[in-house]
Amino acid sequence: MSTLYRRLLDLMPRIGVQVTDLGPGKAVVSRRGGPYRVTGAGKDTWVLRPTGDAARSEAAEDEAVRLGDSGAVLLMDPSARRDERGTQLAAAAYLCTQHVAAMLELYGVNCVFDVGANTGQYAKGLRRAGYTGRIVSFEPTSATFARLAKAAEDDPQWQVHRCGLGREESTARIHTGWKTMNSLLPASEYGKGRYSRFAKDDTEEIRVRRLDEVMDEALAGLADPRPYLKMDTQGYDLEVFGGAGERIAEFVGMQSEVAVLKLYEGSPGMGEAVARYEAAGFGITGMYPVTREATTGRVIEFDCVLMRAAAAPTV
Repeated sequence: MSTLYRRLLDLMPRIGVQVTDLGPGKAVVSRRGGPYRVTGAGKDTWVLRPTGDAARSEAAEDEAVRLGDSGAVLLMDPSARRDERGTQLAAAAYLCTQHVAAMLELYGVNCVFDVGANTGQYAKGLRRAGYTGRIVSFEPTSATFARLAKAAEDDPQWQVHRCGLGREESTARIHTGWKTMNSLLPASEYGKGRYSRFAKDDTEEIRVRRLDEVMDEALAGLADPRPYLKMDTQGYDLEVFGGAGERIAEFVGMQSEVAVLKLYEGSPGMGEAVARYEAAGFGITGMYPVTREATTGRVIEFDCVLMRAAAAPTV
């Protein structure tokens, strides 16, 4: 039986690509832009690279790392090996999205509450990972919300709301100009030392609502709601969580950015936040570093994924 690699090579001439077979695991393919080299990294695995001198020298140094017995292969080029921190954080972001998508499928989630949506990066990541259910995004600042609304306009299963969420219904002033890190909390001394963006201190008045007050609207039309709560509110996650009241029991899972080193004054530490989530019936299924100090290697924040085991489907 031919391998997937071999079947790919057999298919290429049908789409106008010339193939010169050089032996097991090696071939030269060409089309308009010049020749490319296919190198085998193992059974049914291949890499397609330009055959220029620079590319050839780097490709020769690539390392194919097998990920246990999963059948997956990670290809590490020299630049990735040199940037350990960047590679680890990128891998963590990818693994977190894949894990969340798997949990949404396992628990039958049909509505994701995307709190602190920014311009829609999280929602778009879920779509790329295969989640097709409802997404309800919350973003309070005017300029960022405009970009969020634009991102969601062609997705009928993606709702957007211009407001923040917290423990009480109110209006508040949010710190803006911090790119993806706008917060209702001021920056800590540690945060100011780490991020120069915190030196800018513009604010905008926003509406703050309670989570339990928006749930009926968000879940309307779902015969058997199975919601999941994602929070990324720059130190304000426990306030959002508190605003769910007793209705937090309706969520089958959740995700929160928890801080090891505090970027914002008055924000909870990781231990306090996780203890609150566990007391409400959630258990950790994954922890993924979001940011790390380049000089010390210390993790600053984790994405913490938690699910309600009692809500898991029974076989």
